[in-house]
Amino acid sequence: MTNTPLAPLAAALLEAATRAGAEAADALVVDGTSISIGVLNGALEQAERSEGIELGLRVLVGKRQACVSASDVEASTLTEMAERAVAMARLAPEDPNAGLADADQLSDVRDGAALDMNDPGADPDPAMLERMALEAEAAALTIHGVAQVSDAGAGFSRRRMHLAATNGFAGGYERTDHGVHCVAITGEGASMERDYFGDGRNHASDLISPSDVGRIARERTVARAGACKPPTGAFPVMFDERVSSGLIGHLLAATNGSAIARGASWARDLLGEQVLPAGLSLIEEPHRPRTSASRPFDAEGLPTQVREIVKDGVLTGWTLDLSTARQLGLTSTASAARGTGGPPSPSVGNARLTAGSASRDELLAQMGTGLLITSLIGSSINATTGDYSRGASGFWVENGQITYPVNECTVAGNLRQMLLSITPANDARAHLSRVVPSLLVEGLTIAGA
Repeated sequence: MTNTPLAPLAAALLEAATRAGAEAADALVVDGTSISIGVLNGALEQAERSEGIELGLRVLVGKRQACVSASDVEASTLTEMAERAVAMARLAPEDPNAGLADADQLSDVRDGAALDMNDPGADPDPAMLERMALEAEAAALTIHGVAQVSDAGAGFSRRRMHLAATNGFAGGYERTDHGVHCVAITGEGASMERDYFGDGRNHASDLISPSDVGRIARERTVARAGACKPPTGAFPVMFDERVSSGLIGHLLAATNGSAIARGASWARDLLGEQVLPAGLSLIEEPHRPRTSASRPFDAEGLPTQVREIVKDGVLTGWTLDLSTARQLGLTSTASAARGTGGPPSPSVGNARLTAGSASRDELLAQMGTGLLITSLIGSSINATTGDYSRGASGFWVENGQITYPVNECTVAGNLRQMLLSITPANDARAHLSRVVPSLLVEGLTIAGA
């Protein structure tokens, strides 16, 4: 990470844009560093480090806008960026929904201190990360049944960002991320199976031990030995906690303002309708401490807030930035996200689904006979109709008990019906951005043996 102050850079970009003829502009400056260490067979396999600064500038000339980006902080580069952006904007088609926030819409919070995403401790050095990766690998290899560890690693990143605009907004925050992971393999040749585990936290003190990461990866992998195809037919399916957030992610994608504005969503006519079982709510929580997707303000400077996307099973609204809100005649939900290379777009950060009262094992007992999915591959999902089909692996359940591991199967259904039939367990991990427990879904079609 460089020692370059970000606020003056953003201010200089805005000044250059104004000189070049922009009527309004916003600038995003991101500075970061990351280290990644991988080991194999007890020795260092790869070590990567990257660091740099990125600049993004959006300019508006009337209702025309353009975005440019660069990674050079020289004054001449800032001038060239601004001039190029203004020239591009003058040639761009008019967008009646383009524009910055009004001054009275802007957040009073201008930093992320309250979110505690920045670890104040010393950054880990490569040697420490290598020791963590070796510890995870060793723990995965401690018992018979694991043929090899295909990937064990540890990493760290530190990222600063600053957003400024000609409407008066200026604010930024810093975030750290620590992580360790392990992928183990059991069996040989065509009978080879793999599984994994990893942990990622903002603060190193919250990270579980590398030996526990390796142990969990080992236990998961050994349990997959001898996997075969499940029977074909219509059965209940449980999405394990490690994959269940993807199912809720499809609902978040379908209620995104961009999809609604294009008319390309199976949920386009469901505002105010039941989309989850009664009693379940889906809540956006942008201020959850020590969580990587938390944000004190959105990418347009609006104040973020807790929002019930689904309340007691009923869809309450779309996820909107300023542009999609204007297009739909609504108000932004302060959900804008952006990178340095393009304009803002709506996106949900942290989200939490109401937990159930039963454990995963208790729900398996209720399920009786069916499929427990622990891994999903590929995707064939029709965004307009909600038709769902994915490759899966996991475990076959009979009489409420896991009986054998399964692989090479496909599960299919329709998201509208699937989400209306879910029953949540109580096993969600609270530190994740998407806090979603295991989900039991009734009546999917399984294509197996």
